[in-house]
Amino acid sequence: MLRLWNDRRHRGQPDHLSGVWRRDTESPDTDRVMASESVTADRDDSEAGADTESAVETARRQLHRAAAHLDIDPAIVERLKHPTKVQEVTVPIERDDGSVEVFTGYRAQHDSVRGPHKGGLRYHPEVTRDECVGLGMWMTWKCAVMDIPFGGAKGGIAVDPKRLSASEKERLTRRFAEEIRDSIGPNRDIPAPDMGTDPQTMAWLMDAYSMQEGETVPGVVTGKPPAVGGSHGRDEAPGRSVAIVTRAAVEYYEKDLSATTVAIQGYGSVGANAARLLDDWGATIVAVSDVNGAIYDPDGLDTHSIPSHDEEPEAVTRQSVPHTITNDELLELDVDVLVPAALGNVLTAENAADVRADLVVEGANGPTTSAADEIFADRSLPVIPDILANAGGVTVSYFEWLQDINRRSWSRERVNDELESEMLAAWRDVRDAFDERDVRWRDAAYTVALERIAAAHEARGLWP
Repeated sequence: MLRLWNDRRHRGQPDHLSGVWRRDTESPDTDRVMASESVTADRDDSEAGADTESAVETARRQLHRAAAHLDIDPAIVERLKHPTKVQEVTVPIERDDGSVEVFTGYRAQHDSVRGPHKGGLRYHPEVTRDECVGLGMWMTWKCAVMDIPFGGAKGGIAVDPKRLSASEKERLTRRFAEEIRDSIGPNRDIPAPDMGTDPQTMAWLMDAYSMQEGETVPGVVTGKPPAVGGSHGRDEAPGRSVAIVTRAAVEYYEKDLSATTVAIQGYGSVGANAARLLDDWGATIVAVSDVNGAIYDPDGLDTHSIPSHDEEPEAVTRQSVPHTITNDELLELDVDVLVPAALGNVLTAENAADVRADLVVEGANGPTTSAADEIFADRSLPVIPDILANAGGVTVSYFEWLQDINRRSWSRERVNDELESEMLAAWRDVRDAFDERDVRWRDAAYTVALERIAAAHEARGLWP
């Protein structure tokens, strides 16, 4: 017998469900939608305008929300609202035509109470100081929920990488490495790939840092090619963790994975790897997408025959399948599990009422706006948060760092086994918090993270 959803939270919420995994799949009626909107409208300005709030505003709101469930020193919460350090640097490079162009780069370090700062480095035209601060805060929570000894950081350069030749990108990376060299290091701050950067970028950064240090320092970055100290399994890790957590969540609600249908928005590294693993484990992947649209087959797709974005860019909609649909239509499919694994802010107040999945697992960073979160909560639709689901990337980065500082290389099998062990341990911690507290899955993950961070601050104190 399937466990009742009402027994699995949210207690005290109106039970709009039929009582088991398979809900009534009709869209919510007008009264319910209006009720959800009125709840959102009654919140303060940060809640009401949450669909457009900045990364730092979101991170601070999530911090306060988690703190409300815990008995921790308000002074610690106040400290965590602010980054430890934000570095803004000028990054001039010589273009291939001989001209000089100047870019702006940032590195925001949020909190290092549990260990060195850790976080991605992105190249994107819209990189800003506040974005780096907010994303650095999220990295603090993600590292803590995984119980790995890092704090959060984020950095980037405001540049369109598509406008750079390979040699220009290398010069930009090496100059940026020199500008932030005093702030990074294997025991200070460890960058990793992010939007617009890749393993080669990390190899250049590591080489530039090492040349100035007078010795090879592979542990200064993670996400490198294995030839220069990178870890096997790093590229696949975020997608693998999404699959592991999805399987655990399905089992938690006592649903058979082999009887579970899944739609995945995004078929890059995260989406493709998650899709293929879940397919291998018995789930039916009915829809996947890329930037051009989505493909849908209610009988299931052969995920291994569909090239990922890395294997063949924008190839998804060129496959021979029964149905081609839009990305928006994919989000509203009648499936058991929806995995948004592409962009942020795709589940919003405008479409949350039309989502017909029984479970959402966040593969991308921040795919659900807070306004959508409120609607999902009112509908008792569980959302497994990104800081848990896609934490495989930073977890295998931790493994890479361990390999680098110990000068040891792990096999792919060991990396995957260790990752599964760490992901399931984190899942159990969040699951226990979810069961013991009257909170949502997202709040459960944040309370686990904040408890660990607060305990470290209490132990270390404030000096001077």
